[in-house]
Amino acid sequence: MSYSASAETIETLAANIGEVVYMDVAKWHLYLNDAKLHTLVAQRLYPMVEDDRISESEIAKVLQDIPIPLGAGRKQLPLMDLIPASCMGDLVRVLEDFKDKI
Repeated sequence: MSYSASAETIETLAANIGEVVYMDVAKWHLYLNDAKLHTLVAQRLYPMVEDDRISESEIAKVLQDIPIPLGAGRKQLPLMDLIPASCMGDLVRVLEDFKDKI
């Protein structure tokens, strides 16, 4: 499959993701747009949207492969480990809603 999404399409998806999904660090909510991760996440998840194979388990696999440096790089955690379960449901809904609009 070819994933030839326009930059505008990815940015729209990224904006939707960045406003809803956050990382929880010590009960602080850091939204993906504030962490400058929303575009990367959108780029990685867009193929699921395009192929209409959106599932929480597939999303989790993608997020598991995005390392997040902590403590100036002294540690790295997968993004999946920083996103609360409630946000996973929100992320699935964002992707499904976006799929319905394209």
